[in-house]
Amino acid sequence: MGTNTVNRNESTYRVVSDTTPLYQRGSMTDATSVRPMKSIYNRVKSILVKYGKFIGPGLMVSVAYMDPGNYSTSVSGGAAYEYKLLFVIFMSNIFAVFLQIFCIKLGSVTGMDLAQCCREYLPPWLNLLVYVMTEFAIIATDLAEVVGTAISLNILFNVPLFMGVLLTIVDVLVILMAYRPNGPLKLFRYFEYFVSFLVVLVVICLAIELAYVKHLDTIAILKGFLPSKELLETDGVYLACGILGATVMPHSLYLGSGLVQPRLRDYDIKHGYFEQPSKELEDNVVYKPSIHAIRSSLSYSIAELIISLFTVAVFVNGAILIVAGASLHNQPEAMDADLFSIYEMLRDILSPIAGTVFALALLFSGQSAGVVCTLSGQMVSEGFLHWSIKPWLRRLITRGIAIVPCLFVAIFVGRKGLADVLNASQVVLSLLLPFCCAPLLYFTSSKKIMKVERTAKRQSIYSNTANTSGLYNAIPAERNDGIATTSCTTNLIDRDGTHSIEYIDMSNGRFEAIAGVIIFSFISFLNLFLIISMTLGADIHL
Repeated sequence: MGTNTVNRNESTYRVVSDTTPLYQRGSMTDATSVRPMKSIYNRVKSILVKYGKFIGPGLMVSVAYMDPGNYSTSVSGGAAYEYKLLFVIFMSNIFAVFLQIFCIKLGSVTGMDLAQCCREYLPPWLNLLVYVMTEFAIIATDLAEVVGTAISLNILFNVPLFMGVLLTIVDVLVILMAYRPNGPLKLFRYFEYFVSFLVVLVVICLAIELAYVKHLDTIAILKGFLPSKELLETDGVYLACGILGATVMPHSLYLGSGLVQPRLRDYDIKHGYFEQPSKELEDNVVYKPSIHAIRSSLSYSIAELIISLFTVAVFVNGAILIVAGASLHNQPEAMDADLFSIYEMLRDILSPIAGTVFALALLFSGQSAGVVCTLSGQMVSEGFLHWSIKPWLRRLITRGIAIVPCLFVAIFVGRKGLADVLNASQVVLSLLLPFCCAPLLYFTSSKKIMKVERTAKRQSIYSNTANTSGLYNAIPAERNDGIATTSCTTNLIDRDGTHSIEYIDMSNGRFEAIAGVIIFSFISFLNLFLIISMTLGADIHL
């Protein structure tokens, strides 16, 4: 009864009569208008829930940009130029974001971290050279963490400096007993939770520190994020170099390229593109992410990194500089202040609680940076050399190398000697940074390296053949060092016997390549200028 059929030009139209009562029609219209809003809400909710699962790696990477080495540099900058070097902190984080995005792309596309890519694609002699440079950078970073932790323990608990240096080996033992780089994602998340907790504590401490500073000039602080002529002064350039060198750390590049694989691997395991190897085999399996895992994870990994660096890292470094600029500006003794002196000045000028909170922030920074440096060090040694030595033993050796000079200085020289060790470590890191950046830019710009097969075929790491209508053959993958692995490389073979594999190019585009070269050149120039100036005897405050 409610349906009529009308014939027009041999076309049939079905007209449906609306039998809905008039009093209900308005509510149906309202319900229809609500559906798009509900759809938008569900989509936003889905994005936020998925983003929440990616929180962690960016926070761990941000630790590298707020380690104890940043404290004295930022305080010197604030004491000398008040808030004007906030622009340098902001630009340093922009550089760091670009470099870390390259790291995420490299780790996502190749399934390897930067160290593994060096071993895979560089000549053996060049791989060894880059490894030696990187190992020096890891040890220099360790020096900063050891010094920062030892000083904070001495301030807070009156622990002798040499004993504080020895205690820094405890975190290494705890981490290496549980860390499994190729293990399940759930286990790796515990490390992310722990480091994130320490990062939150650092942020809370510095927020409290800011609360103790009275009469902050908000306009002057905002202007500090803009370039100023004072930055072109000789001392301004020196301090800018010091902040840049203390912010963009070499070990963070290896860390950033190695933290993305657990989520990619977890995606491929859940969707059947990869099988989780047994605990005995997991260190010998080469994992290559599928294009589906990359597309699912890449944008979220980059977003989480950017948000973490521009909130946590910028806030921490900016807060240190703002506190110094507001309370220590035009105080000559602050220019040469070590971590002990900074604590004493904040205690005397602001309040005893402010000094204690600063020491707590230093302790939490040292501990979180120690965890991150430990993970980076293992990635470096395992990636470059594929050592057969037990990871915990290797890490004890390198941490021992870092502890020995600090222990010697703490016993025979004391507090002034530790300050000199901290400053020297920052100089070494500045000098070695270009050696770590260059391979990263080369790899991510290479179309040969940054390519992914456009295939959705599932493959097993345990079989040497894959029967899929006779179209796919799986062969053991071999690395350049001749070591055969148990992973499979799937080759698409047409019925006529010819290979036809389609790849997706994910190398750097023109803008990314140009930006990378500019950043690399700028960092190299500033670091070279800093080293030459120090060699010529310039009075540089790091």
